[in-house]
Amino acid sequence: MIGRIAGRLDYRASDHVLIDVRGVGYLVYCSERTLAALPAPGEAVALYTDLLVREDNLQLFGFPTLLEKEWHRLLTSVQGVGAKVSLAILGTLGPEGVGRAITLGDAAAVKSAPGVGPKLAARVVNELKEKAAGVMAMGSFRGGALSPDPGEVVEADVPPPTRAAAPVQVAGGRAEAQADALSALVNLGYGQSEAAQAVASVEGEDASALIRAALKLLAPKG
Repeated sequence: MIGRIAGRLDYRASDHVLIDVRGVGYLVYCSERTLAALPAPGEAVALYTDLLVREDNLQLFGFPTLLEKEWHRLLTSVQGVGAKVSLAILGTLGPEGVGRAITLGDAAAVKSAPGVGPKLAARVVNELKEKAAGVMAMGSFRGGALSPDPGEVVEADVPPPTRAAAPVQVAGGRAEAQADALSALVNLGYGQSEAAQAVASVEGEDASALIRAALKLLAPKG
């Protein structure tokens, strides 16, 4: 499976890009948010990818971070959420926004994505709610965007999906769980001080529980 692709951006369309890798053009579908953040045609680009295999078609989907790719994997595991709907949700909310909405049970936020109705939004939240905090707390999925390395295609995927599916178990006790929860909240855009205060004010046995509780505390009231 092609897990990462790097090369020169040839052109950008409304829902995909063409990346030239040593003379071979790879068509990669991306969310609107990802497309808007990509460089101009002719410049180097790198994306993590997910390969969708069908009987009559092969499609590559591209993501700037492993966090976004992991959310795509989880979203498409929900019945009724195909690759295009997943990209619509990610394009509307971003990976951090998806994590926040699902953790807080905010189906209305998920529903704001094009093509997502209320029943599907509720299903996404209900099926992924217990997995959301685990994804956000996993350090290996907190990395930033890839550094482009033109001309390179790496056929190596991320670790098996089960890593993100299970709640995060912290061996180092409450202090380490709090540190992981604080890091995840800061990565979601909360200030260091308010995040630290929220984590210190809630109870939880592991980072996942602390993140869920802290997000509820930090959520706008009313």
